[in-house]
Amino acid sequence: MTENTSNMSNEIPDITEIDIRKQLLVPNPANRDEYYRMKEKTPARIGVWRTGPRYKTTTMLRFRADHAAAQDAVFSDVDEAFLEEMNLFTVQTKCRNKDEFITRPDLGKQLTEEAKEIIKKRCLLKPCVQIYVSDGLSSAAIEANLKDILPALIQGLKIHDFSVGTPFFVKYGRVRTIDDVAEATEADVVCNLIGERPGLATAESMSAYIVYKAFKGMPEARMTVISNIHRDGIAAVEAGAYISDIIKLMIEKKTSGVDLKI
Repeated sequence: MTENTSNMSNEIPDITEIDIRKQLLVPNPANRDEYYRMKEKTPARIGVWRTGPRYKTTTMLRFRADHAAAQDAVFSDVDEAFLEEMNLFTVQTKCRNKDEFITRPDLGKQLTEEAKEIIKKRCLLKPCVQIYVSDGLSSAAIEANLKDILPALIQGLKIHDFSVGTPFFVKYGRVRTIDDVAEATEADVVCNLIGERPGLATAESMSAYIVYKAFKGMPEARMTVISNIHRDGIAAVEAGAYISDIIKLMIEKKTSGVDLKI
């Protein structure tokens, strides 16, 4: 009994909970303080050392865990209970499932006619700003950041005295759904909060694509992008406040993208 209890207390911790920037993996480094300072500045896998020509077991396990998290972020769906909690109704692009979303990017850029009609019926039309959320290539990014960024963004816009449309969620959505959303809502500014393509540093990064007076077929140079919104990048609350200020500038200057001088 004592032996079993001892074994339970020595369980291996969840490797994804270990901050690799605080791990000392190089034996007897010449400058320990500089080693840590270097690792604090980047989430990259530096100073990982080796066993012969191979990575150490800890490094390889963390690599595989992070790769698995990135795959899960792409292939999983945002939890419907989470969307209900956030009070977001759902519409869908022309993609019928996740496999089609991955293999047919063109369909992920277009809303169905049914989706457009739902938006027209359920959203405030002709708002100053329309915010919507897309899963994009990381459902994990939505669940990790939305609770903080959406309230901060809406609060910032209301402080600036802008009318805000009814937020909603686009399933299997890519960035260029902005064209259809702008057409359906007739908003002055459209802001798409979307999951970024995950990497080995994080699977929870979100971007905001924002356009003034969007229209079908517009050049991508008209888009303003705020990226790397996650716990180790731009904090979600901070990003929400910053995006509201960017939108204020867009409305004042009546432009966005490369023509907007920030």
